[in-house]
Amino acid sequence: MTSPVDDAHTVRSGDDALPLVLLLHGYGSNEQDLPGLAAYLPDELAYASVRAPLTIGPGSYAWVPIRVPGRPDPEITAASTDALLTWFDAHVDADRRVVLLGFSQGGLMVSQLLRARPGRFAAGLVLSGFVLDDEQPGDADLAARQVPVFFGHGDADPVIAVDATQRASTWLAEHADTTDRTYAGLAHGISAEELDDIAAFLHRHVL
Repeated sequence: MTSPVDDAHTVRSGDDALPLVLLLHGYGSNEQDLPGLAAYLPDELAYASVRAPLTIGPGSYAWVPIRVPGRPDPEITAASTDALLTWFDAHVDADRRVVLLGFSQGGLMVSQLLRARPGRFAAGLVLSGFVLDDEQPGDADLAARQVPVFFGHGDADPVIAVDATQRASTWLAEHADTTDRTYAGLAHGISAEELDDIAAFLHRHVL
């Protein structure tokens, strides 16, 4: 059962007047994982990193269980999306510009939030992630809006299957203004080259 995202399990940094980057970690990690990226990204941004609602072990959390890699259970995905949106609505001002950045399962959640609130977010970054292969009510609206999305992935990723990456590339191209980058030799991680591309994307589309 998905439990609510807890504000006590959130890492924050930066001025509340700045655009907010919402950091969404991957499977088996926690809210302490991604804030280190801030040092490599533009200074004109604030950050909030939240813990996923499913406990899978000591210090390890997830947005969805892994059953078939790259094809999460739609009901559990929806429950985690609702839990995250409940936290978001309670803690982020309605008029604040927000960018979504997620790694692996966190990338799934980026696409979920974009689909749930097509007009709310300034941009999305899906890093080594995937999308739910299930039609959502907001999909047509999202496609019409063409929100800027960065999709970065390595060609040596042993975690996210090739078909899941290809499916995400196709879906994002159809539903967003997508910058799609493949990194040669990159496994399930984030490279220096990708960080440079992310910073350039943020300067171009957000700042």
